[in-house]
Amino acid sequence: MLKKGGVRCGDIIWTEFNPSVGHEFQDKRPALVIQSNQQLSKSNLVTVMPITSNINNRTFDDILIQPDKVNKLNRTSVVKVYAIVSCDYQRLIGKVGMVSREIMEQTKKYLKKHFGV
Repeated sequence: MLKKGGVRCGDIIWTEFNPSVGHEFQDKRPALVIQSNQQLSKSNLVTVMPITSNINNRTFDDILIQPDKVNKLNRTSVVKVYAIVSCDYQRLIGKVGMVSREIMEQTKKYLKKHFGV
């Protein structure tokens, strides 16, 4: 389990989404930390977007990630931008890697669109 202070914005972390309900993401899967480092230091929750390797279900705004040595993903994956969720640290199992600056810029652009700010 990861602890407060061990997670940073842009990290890809193994997250346990079970138990889940309905259309929520399920099981253990990677997720992108989208919460700012400043807010991470103040909160007991971590806001993430789930990542899936099922690229066939990619929607218009989802963000494609190609595997590399920094993100440490083992296949082309998709950040599911509509599935924003805040998790307790107990759900955070371990760190996978981190996304590129380009992926974070795409994520920030989407968040502005999502929240209308």
